[in-house]
Amino acid sequence: MEASATEMMTVDELLASWRQRRILVLGDVMLDWFIWGNVTRISPEAPVPVVEVQRESRYPGGAANVARNITPFGTTVSLAGVYGRDPQGDLLAETLATEGIGEELCFREEGFQTITKTRVVARHQQVVRIDRERRDGPGEALRQRLLAGIIARLPEIDSLIIEDYGKGLITPAFIADLLAALEGKNLIVTVDPKPGNPIEWRGVTTVKPNRSEAFACAGTTDLHHDTGLDPLADAPLLETAAILLERWSCDHLLITLGEQGMLVCSADGSRHAIPAQAREVFDVSGAGDTAIAIYTLALTAGLSPVIAAQISNLASSIVVGKLGTAPIELDELTEALRHGFPEGIPCFKKP
Repeated sequence: MEASATEMMTVDELLASWRQRRILVLGDVMLDWFIWGNVTRISPEAPVPVVEVQRESRYPGGAANVARNITPFGTTVSLAGVYGRDPQGDLLAETLATEGIGEELCFREEGFQTITKTRVVARHQQVVRIDRERRDGPGEALRQRLLAGIIARLPEIDSLIIEDYGKGLITPAFIADLLAALEGKNLIVTVDPKPGNPIEWRGVTTVKPNRSEAFACAGTTDLHHDTGLDPLADAPLLETAAILLERWSCDHLLITLGEQGMLVCSADGSRHAIPAQAREVFDVSGAGDTAIAIYTLALTAGLSPVIAAQISNLASSIVVGKLGTAPIELDELTEALRHGFPEGIPCFKKP
């Protein structure tokens, strides 16, 4: 059973502790490419808008976006994954370097296509998304090299985030070998799962599906989607959480619920609903990446899963008010934390 949080830390103490942490993010690495423009007319060739391009921007995507959400806080963050030796891969390498993300465990493979998601946005509205990807994943030899590199790095990190976007890197055998190597290491391990990938997440700290992913992973039916029902009174949701906790044997389950906030369920039977913060939503792209990044940072600083979820919820409410896969920034979260925790932040032990 989880120990009670008995001490208080200030916001400054929390942020200072984050600068001392070392986090490794493992998962499907992508390039996010945004084309920004305006629409003033409809094409004479087909009933589609004509976008007049004004600018373009490129950002780390997928697991790389999770790492990007950690960098504003001075945390040492490294990325483990695979991408291609192609023009998109060159652009991704530039963005990772610009963001200060360590990529010693990122392997570039000839013939491997760098996963690229191109979004065309006109007047704050996404017009279309174009995906370039192959889902066959890396070869087994490269996957074993990656696994060996991660295992060698374990003594140097405090936490591991595993991001499965279903692009072929994260396989049951790969994760089984990794989790076996993690036994006894006392690391915080958080997971963003993908429905349809039959992986046993036994022994990890927290698995973080969103609502639809949770029901898909559990094989249950969502009867109350978009009804606004209190999560603690939502019997199908609670049943789904119980099924996943038993199946995965993880310590905690963090289910993100969009406008209903979050639900934290623990192996000790406790259930906590975290209400959403009321903000205008512009774009939900990357909100889940922000959620798991900040939640893991908070756990690594010695906060309870409930307090970590509350902080993660604050961060997510900020990024959905931005366009594109924009990360949370230091000043934004600092202000939100001072407002949300005016008396200090409960913790197990001060860093």
